[in-house]
Amino acid sequence: MNLRRLDLPMVASFVGRAAELALLRKRLDRVQSDGAGLAMTIRGRRQVGKSRLVQEFCDRSDVPYVYFTATKGASAAEAVATFLSELRDSPIPGNPDLVPAGAGGWPDAFRALANVLPDRPTVVVVDEVPWLAEQDKAFDGALQTAWDRLLSTKPVLLLLLGSDIHMMERLTAYDRPFFGRADALVLGPLTPGETARALGLDGADAIDAHLICGGLPGIIRSWPSGTPPLRFLEAECADPAAAVFSIPEASLLAEFPAPDQARRVLEAIGGGDRTFANIAATAGGALTPLSSGLLTPLLRRLREEKRVLAVDEPLSTKPGKPVLYRVADSNLRLYMAILRTAQEQARRGRAEAAYKLVQRRWKAWRGRAVEPLVREAVELVAIAEGLPWPVQSVGGWWNRQFNPEVDLVGADRAPVAQSVLLGGSIKWIGTPFDGHDLADLMNAVVQIPGFTPGKSGLMVVSLNGLAPQVVADRLDVVWGPSEVLSAWS
Repeated sequence: MNLRRLDLPMVASFVGRAAELALLRKRLDRVQSDGAGLAMTIRGRRQVGKSRLVQEFCDRSDVPYVYFTATKGASAAEAVATFLSELRDSPIPGNPDLVPAGAGGWPDAFRALANVLPDRPTVVVVDEVPWLAEQDKAFDGALQTAWDRLLSTKPVLLLLLGSDIHMMERLTAYDRPFFGRADALVLGPLTPGETARALGLDGADAIDAHLICGGLPGIIRSWPSGTPPLRFLEAECADPAAAVFSIPEASLLAEFPAPDQARRVLEAIGGGDRTFANIAATAGGALTPLSSGLLTPLLRRLREEKRVLAVDEPLSTKPGKPVLYRVADSNLRLYMAILRTAQEQARRGRAEAAYKLVQRRWKAWRGRAVEPLVREAVELVAIAEGLPWPVQSVGGWWNRQFNPEVDLVGADRAPVAQSVLLGGSIKWIGTPFDGHDLADLMNAVVQIPGFTPGKSGLMVVSLNGLAPQVVADRLDVVWGPSEVLSAWS
């Protein structure tokens, strides 16, 4: 087994984001056309590439810009001094001596910015805005006043970035000073199609690669072009500081610096617990499970504020339970389920043992992890009218006993539908979809409330197609990896 680092060409330093770059360019063109300022907030979870996107845009824009990044833990005075220093060293002021060395606070700093803005378009970037709001409770008000009185009349594109999604949303909430003054861009991970193009992969390899990297640019840049997913992981197991380990590890430490109850809940879900009862037992201990009064707000915080959890509800014409929880980002999910243990082996110099662990757990993990991705692909194609039914929402269905559990359900709305339009199966393991799988599917879909045999459709998404004994005519739609990937083409 060859566990040395791969000596192959790496992916280009900037990948994807054509739509986002075009959107930013459109805003800058409007500034140039109108001669007035525009503000935009850009939010997204850590490591998704916000700063890299904006830096790329600034480099391509061919206009003067200043890029200021706040420092967590710095005082308000230190932040203002650093901002003025960055402004003085930028191409924006015609005369750098016009920028003062210090200021009494953000109102003075914004006034200094307005005084040196030229009559042609410029870009002003303030990164990690939530940290500035933490340092100075008056920051939001100072920003609003400066924008209304000084900056909005100048040809400036103001970009406000932040990784704390909840605080970034609050920045422009209706009860906050900057409400109604900025457009909002939510930056998600790269799509599976962008991942595929960046890595030079297709089909099942591209989907596996996306599950591993979660669409995070930092991992994609470390991936040698054209390298199959398991070969990439084999090489990474020789480097415990590799991006596939360090990026999710850093995200955990940034969001949960102390092993508190929220962290234990997240780790329970990352370890495979999906139901409320199982999460409570694992996070609290078998003898003292977390109470509903403790666990419910923790789950809400992890989902609505931290955005690290996703919740799946059974989709049918009747309300169903239980809801199932999962770690939203597949890279973090993989790290918590497999890669963290593999990294511990790698740190002890046991690269071969680390990779064997990955091999042993990979297929079972992938079989479950691919389901949300497939559902998203089916929904995208359906909404684009690429399926025989007017499906608007795609999910799964299960009863309280998880017997049966249907992988694919397409309906006119969610979570309680008026019509169930399709039921289906996702088989993402080594063997083709065979006669036993078809019999199980036929027995399961008729138990979905709202599914009508002969009227509702049947769909199969299979990694390795259909077995010879399965007559394709009994199924309305059959997809393989290429069809899943083409949803993002």
